[in-house]
Amino acid sequence: MATLGYFEGTDPTILTRLAAKGVGTLPLSNGFDVHGKYVVHLTKQDGVTLVVGYVHKVLPANGVAIAARDLLFACMTNDIPVMLIVEKAFQVAARERLGDVRDRVKLVDPSELYESILKAIF
Repeated sequence: MATLGYFEGTDPTILTRLAAKGVGTLPLSNGFDVHGKYVVHLTKQDGVTLVVGYVHKVLPANGVAIAARDLLFACMTNDIPVMLIVEKAFQVAARERLGDVRDRVKLVDPSELYESILKAIF
């Protein structure tokens, strides 16, 4: 069965629906919020099928010398797809801010998140 890695703030109703369908959920941290397993430490052995979270969780604060590519490096290395949540109206701007990983992540409107996750993992 699939396992969804998720950053803090991901809709708990969606996570509960997925858990009810048998999907495992693994909380992930961006290293600043200490929400779960540090995302840069993900390995294939964790069995994560997809990583989901809001765009701001992978964008560094001004003055912090970490880029989205640094936080998502383990996902890219281990071929774990990443789905980032951002409203459609802000997706172009968000893609610009994502730098090197802009073409390696899928941006999803919050209203389409549940269906997008289902398509990605089943």
